[in-house]
Amino acid sequence: MGSIPSINWTYASSLDNFDPWKVRTNRGSSRPSLRRTNANALNPAIATTRTSSPRHPRRQHSEPELKESHMDLVSTPLLPEGFKVPASRNEEPSQRLRRLLATKPYVFGPGVYDPMGAELVMYHGFDAVYFSGYSFAVGHLGTTDMDLYSSVEIADGARRTVSALRKFQLTMAVGDPEKGVAPTHLEIPPIVVDMDAGYGNLFNVQRTVDLYVRAGVAAAHLEDQVMPKRCGHIAGKALISADEFVGKLKMMRHAADDLGHKDFVVIARTDGVSATEAPESKRGIELAIDRGLRYLDSGVPDLLWCEFPTAERGPTEKFCGEIRKRFPKARFAFNYSSSFKWYNEKDPITWDELGELGVGFIFITLALQHAAGHGMSILLHDLWKSKEQGYMALQRREWAEGADVPTRSHHLFTGVPYHQHLGHEYGATRLSEDLDEQLEVSKVV
Repeated sequence: MGSIPSINWTYASSLDNFDPWKVRTNRGSSRPSLRRTNANALNPAIATTRTSSPRHPRRQHSEPELKESHMDLVSTPLLPEGFKVPASRNEEPSQRLRRLLATKPYVFGPGVYDPMGAELVMYHGFDAVYFSGYSFAVGHLGTTDMDLYSSVEIADGARRTVSALRKFQLTMAVGDPEKGVAPTHLEIPPIVVDMDAGYGNLFNVQRTVDLYVRAGVAAAHLEDQVMPKRCGHIAGKALISADEFVGKLKMMRHAADDLGHKDFVVIARTDGVSATEAPESKRGIELAIDRGLRYLDSGVPDLLWCEFPTAERGPTEKFCGEIRKRFPKARFAFNYSSSFKWYNEKDPITWDELGELGVGFIFITLALQHAAGHGMSILLHDLWKSKEQGYMALQRREWAEGADVPTRSHHLFTGVPYHQHLGHEYGATRLSEDLDEQLEVSKVV
């Protein structure tokens, strides 16, 4: 692609002694806010690079650190000349997730239900995205988690989310040169998706895996409830037989392998602790342990998840400990569930402690659902009470000095500068016109 007229691009090749692979990594409140910066912000090589740093078990209350990053960057024909993206863009999502699981004490994924939430997770540098079934039901259907959506619906939601993250990486890699917003290099987090109870028999599982794999999903979890299933924290759960569930797990593995995705991560979930109906005579934690061992005996699950009815640490420690007596290297998934008031627990288990128990993947199912509800309720209350002043109050918070709110400029967040510049490159002149009609930067977002 050629250079872009009337825009002051300064390419990496024009900088003396500059190493584009050695840039600052920003975490927490140390990240630059999206506001006018100096002339260096116009340079595609001088960019913010956001990656997640390895966690240190038992180290708590540490301050955000600036550290050197050596992220490999590559060109792509979908960016103007001189702009780059992380090389991991070309890595299979399931392979990336396996690499993270192998190198980190644990991987954390906030629960989302739409592309925008996943983009925020990506922007803030988290390792993974958890695409929650319950959140999907609330966010897209306005209902609860009782098997009220189909595999096709949630697979399409996951597909759109994967696609959005790839596009978001491109838009952030351009920034907004006309407003002094530097390019930002973002890793694409792998997406773990809820598969509920498989939406039917083992052939429904086969179809769902096909949909998920083709959507670019890195991992999925399957649970041993009967159909129709329900949220793990709603009473009245019943289990299918262990043999039937193992058959579903095997189908899950084989369907992914047949598509050439042998790295697709399979997570087996049991609701044995709180199930009221099951073919076995055992109940409670003993049933869950037996089920977990049976599933690992099959050789299929990469991670084992037990859904617990309370936030107490005892059952979690017992389950992981008993499983590891037979499978010392077993890894677990843990739902830091939004159904519990963790702040009221006398001794809540920490994520570092979970990592020491063998938990490889931690997630909060409805994290962004609750955050969205909280934020929207505050705004609506302020609008009802203060009219236009209520909205101005929101904008002041968004644009406060040092605030790191990427959505405050919906134009930048959704990639208007990227579309304009690429529109010019491809000869689509109507897509390359100035967005704000030369208004002062202080007047527009």
